[in-house]
Amino acid sequence: MYGTVARMRAKPGMEEQLIQQFHDFEAAHVQGTVAVYCYRMDADAQEYYVTVVFESKEAYWANAESPEQDRRYRQMLPLLESEPEWHDGEIISALNQALFSAMKTSAEQSERSKL
Repeated sequence: MYGTVARMRAKPGMEEQLIQQFHDFEAAHVQGTVAVYCYRMDADAQEYYVTVVFESKEAYWANAESPEQDRRYRQMLPLLESEPEWHDGEIISALNQALFSAMKTSAEQSERSKL
């Protein structure tokens, strides 16, 4: 897997529009996308971190170089104080959602058995 972590700051008053941009990307079901996580920082509600996971480096770059992604990016820029910081790389470890769900179910069952 391959992906990016981006740090960005919303312009004051643009937070809701930026969040909508994140939702629009998720709704686009970009080919090769495995997961998207968007964080609004507790310490500064204008600061966001976005993590996008792709099935491969090739899928990541196919999206990054697509006209659709360029359009989305250009729509997002006016909402930000400056261009995002991008940190791309190979994902070498990931908690599988199915595993997480199984662990949660197991913990819930363990708590019920104590009652």
